[in-house]
Amino acid sequence: MTHHNHDHSHGAGITDRRRLVIAIVIVAVFLVVEAIGAWLSGSLSLLADAGHMFSDLTGLVIALIATVIAARPPNARRTFGHRRVEVFAAFLNAVILTAVVVYVLVEAVSRFVEPHPSEVQGVPMLIVAAIGALANAAALLVLRGGARSTINMRAAYLEVFGDLVGSAVVVISAIVILATGFELADAIASLVIAALILPRVFSLLRDVVAVLSQGVPRGTDVALIREHVLSKPGVVDVHDVHVWSVTPGQNVFSAHVVVEDSVFSSGEQASALLGALNECLADHFDVEHSTFQLEPQAHANQEPQQHP
Repeated sequence: MTHHNHDHSHGAGITDRRRLVIAIVIVAVFLVVEAIGAWLSGSLSLLADAGHMFSDLTGLVIALIATVIAARPPNARRTFGHRRVEVFAAFLNAVILTAVVVYVLVEAVSRFVEPHPSEVQGVPMLIVAAIGALANAAALLVLRGGARSTINMRAAYLEVFGDLVGSAVVVISAIVILATGFELADAIASLVIAALILPRVFSLLRDVVAVLSQGVPRGTDVALIREHVLSKPGVVDVHDVHVWSVTPGQNVFSAHVVVEDSVFSSGEQASALLGALNECLADHFDVEHSTFQLEPQAHANQEPQQHP
C-alpha cells in the first residue's frame, strides 16, 4: 500500500520568472555602462566586474529558461517533471563563473608583471562603479524574495550579491587611486573580485554534485526521520529508507513501514496512519513527495534483504 504527497507551487514559479526578467533588464543595462566605463577609464577591475556582470546576465537568462522548462508538468517519460534541468543550468552557471575567474587572474597578474601603459582614470571609474553598486542593489532587492525557492534563484541572487560587493571593491580602489595615485590598486581590486567569485562556484558545484549523486539533502537527519516514523501507533519497524532531492528544495522520501496486523483490519486505520506519516514528513522535514509501503510483519520477515 502506498501513498504519495504532491505540492506544486506554480504561483511561486511565475513570481520567480518576473523577478528574473526585471533583474535581467537591470543587469543588461548596466553591463553596457560598465563596459564603456572600463574602456574609458582603463580600469581592469571595472573590466573584471563587467565580465562578471556578463556571466551574471548569462546566468540569469539560463535561470529564466530553466524556470520555464521546470514549470512543465510531469509526463510518462519524466514522472518528476523537469525540475532537474535547474541543476544542470546551475552547473553551467558555475562553468561560466570559473572562466571569468581564470580570465581575471591572468589579466591581473600581467598588470603586475608589466604595468598598463595608459593611466587608470579614477573619476570615471568611481562614477561607473558607484552607479553599478546602485544597480546591483536594486537587482538584489528584486531577487531576494525568491532566493530560497530554487537552486537557480539562489544562484542568481548570489551572483548579483557578488556583483554588489565587487562594485564596492571597485569604488574603494578608485578612491585609493584618486587619493594616492597608486594605480595597482585597480589590479588588486580585480583579484579581490576573483576571490569573491570562487566560493560561489564551489557552493554551486557542491549542491549540483549532492543532487546528482542522490545524496541525503543537507540538514536532513535520516535517523531522526526513522524515530518519528517508529513513534507512530501501529508501526513496528521501518526499512529501505531513501531520502534524496530532485533539486534542492524538492526533497523526496520513500520507505517500507512494517505495521501491526491490526492496522490492515480496517482501511480507515491504514489511511489514517499514511496521512499521519505524510504530514509528519512534510511538517518536520520539508519533504515535498513521500511514498510509504505498509507491510504486515509476516511479509517483512520474508524479504531476503532489508536496507536500513
